[in-house]
Amino acid sequence: MTEKEFLANYNPDKYEKPSVTVDILVASVADELTTNYRKLNEKKFNILLVKRKNHPFKDKWCLPGGFIKMDETLDEAAIRVLKNETNLDNIFIEQLYTFSKVDRDPRMRVISSSYISLIDKNAINTIISKEASWFDVTYEEKGNLVKFYLNNGQDYIDFTIKKTLKELSTDRYSFEIVDNKYLAFDNPIIILSGIERLKNKVLYTDIVFNMMPKYFTLKELQQVYEIILNKKLLDPAFRRIIEDKVIKTDKVKTGGGHRPSYYYKYKGN
Repeated sequence: MTEKEFLANYNPDKYEKPSVTVDILVASVADELTTNYRKLNEKKFNILLVKRKNHPFKDKWCLPGGFIKMDETLDEAAIRVLKNETNLDNIFIEQLYTFSKVDRDPRMRVISSSYISLIDKNAINTIISKEASWFDVTYEEKGNLVKFYLNNGQDYIDFTIKKTLKELSTDRYSFEIVDNKYLAFDNPIIILSGIERLKNKVLYTDIVFNMMPKYFTLKELQQVYEIILNKKLLDPAFRRIIEDKVIKTDKVKTGGGHRPSYYYKYKGN
């Protein structure tokens, strides 16, 4: 049988067909104003969630997501969904992981290709959709458990994930939801996976500058690194990380009750 004959007699209905979705973790590090004029503004790690209007998980929060169409690529679907669900476009976005647990969606067999999108929330002019909201994110690790706390000023979300080391040589982990009442689907695992990826990539790529304004002080940049890494950095260690990534400008930040500081900019701009 030739390939042409095979295709002419091929019956696609004999095979089961899973559905495919995209889910996007939109992250930012934004200023939280302080009342102490001698201190820099504190920074918070934020993610963007959308309240579901339909079943399943009606009225629960979730990452922006949706089904892929037959005539689009995964990347095209992610960009479309992000625009439709949040009103954001033309921002950094890259593929994260594929999630394929058999029972991850109560409706049917659904495989999700997840994405991470980074943005400087302070600089956006777009008005996000009314169903979307920015949540402050903090988390703590106790043994093999990771406890998350999300807050948008009105709704409070917490969930716990268990981390299990799969491969010592590659430092790979599997994740299991231990407690989750407020987020839809397996979104807690996607959130932790995205944060783990971001923590790794800030150390060997320039990805963090997608979250920065054009001009920034070194102290402001260090705050962002510390928020993402969830730990304090010694100044010498931080300088080694960014020494080949930034350029000093002749602009100076003054006022605020602290010493003037030079502004820097990303070397890749």
